[in-house]
Amino acid sequence: MAWFKRTEKGIQTPTENKRDVPKGLWYKSPTGKIVDADELARNFYVSPEDGYHVRIGSKEYFEILFDDNEFTELDKDITSKDSLKFVDTKKYSDRLKEAMDKTRLKDAVRTAVGKSKGRDLVIACMDFAFIGGSMGAVVGEKIARAVDYAIKNKLPFMMISKSGGARMMEAAASLMQLAKTSAKLAQLAEAGLPYISLCTDPTTGGTTASYAMLGDVNIAEPGALIGFAGPRVVKDTTGKELPEGFQTAEFLLEHGFLDFIVPRKELKDKVNLYLDLIQNGELR
Repeated sequence: MAWFKRTEKGIQTPTENKRDVPKGLWYKSPTGKIVDADELARNFYVSPEDGYHVRIGSKEYFEILFDDNEFTELDKDITSKDSLKFVDTKKYSDRLKEAMDKTRLKDAVRTAVGKSKGRDLVIACMDFAFIGGSMGAVVGEKIARAVDYAIKNKLPFMMISKSGGARMMEAAASLMQLAKTSAKLAQLAEAGLPYISLCTDPTTGGTTASYAMLGDVNIAEPGALIGFAGPRVVKDTTGKELPEGFQTAEFLLEHGFLDFIVPRKELKDKVNLYLDLIQNGELR
């Protein structure tokens, strides 16, 4: 019993000698499955137990899509301004600084160019960790510049959306990004260059209402929440019970809003297959 019951009183351990269980060793999926964190990373952050796609950011998507994780980041130093001096529960300027310090990102999207299966590809990827992946002026500007780069260099473009919608702290300036990015994608189409749109969990609000649904091929990850307003808002507005699986990637595929659902393991191969088919090129 001495193994389980302290027989001596007053034993104290110095703080520097105490050992805590390191954080991040295990991940629990929404279905209750427990996965080793290292195994999860090796499996493209997809739970091998139930196929649940864990939310990841631009760092992980770039690792998945770019050959040997080699790429050149575009316009990486652009940052948002608090032109309205907006204050809600805190100043917008303070919220921006806090988000930058916490995530080590400059804003909610990163853009880059690199080789994917041996051919150059421009990718814009959103980061939900930065103020909920909200779309402000910087997000719109970086996407527009990435499209310009693709047009100038005659390269295909891919957008990975993960967003809670437009950034209210920038008011109408954030809403203008819907028209701005849509116009740029129209220029990309006029140049005869392909655009692949990937919707991940969640893709909502102004993002869905603009560039996320304008791809030559619209794809999504399994189980992703995709819609304009959230299910609770839609239900409260309409006063009706929503269909089972409403606004999931599978529901949207069934109703014609998506072309394909692509598991993360297959993402790199499938994206490049679609690009080869669109461009009538040799299949890689």
